[in-house]
Amino acid sequence: MIGKLKGTIDEIGDDHVVVDVHGVGYVAHCSARTLSRIGSPGEAVVLFIETYVREDQLRLFGFLTTLEREWFRLLQSVQGVGSKVALAVLSVLTPGELANAIALQDKTSISRAPGVGPKVAVRIVTELKNKAPAFAGGAGANIGLKQELGEGVASAPVSDAVSALSNLGYSRDQAANAVAAALKNGGEGLDSAKLIRLGLKELAR
Repeated sequence: MIGKLKGTIDEIGDDHVVVDVHGVGYVAHCSARTLSRIGSPGEAVVLFIETYVREDQLRLFGFLTTLEREWFRLLQSVQGVGSKVALAVLSVLTPGELANAIALQDKTSISRAPGVGPKVAVRIVTELKNKAPAFAGGAGANIGLKQELGEGVASAPVSDAVSALSNLGYSRDQAANAVAAALKNGGEGLDSAKLIRLGLKELAR
């Protein structure tokens, strides 16, 4: 099994990159986000690899981080999600954004990915909601509050504050992050008006 490739970018295609490792070119299929950040032909690159061996083919999938590779694996544990759909999701959402979307039960963000319909989006947020915190990476600090919002069990002041900030044009994720920061700085027991004011200060930074 190939777990990592370290070499030089030989060619970048629409859905893959060819990495030259000591004269051998390896084709690694990547998300659009990875391909946009990978660099240019001739530059050095390190890719974390997921190897798929089938009866009639061997395919490599490449990722810039191990966290992205873990999400690629995790997404495919959901019924109806294969490698193509998993890459599509990772093309439109970073691992942190994906963890947040699942915690918030934000099906709309996930269905932005090509090939992801409403039913698949629902399955992703439903089946992975308990696994999102472990795969949130740097976005993990506020996952607990976002899960409460997504499950409808957050306190009324928190829910009201997030709704109010969302109505002002901020995304639900931005609003949830701002309210989480307000709770951290202002302490528990704040009413919705205070949370909204503190949240707006956070968003203005």
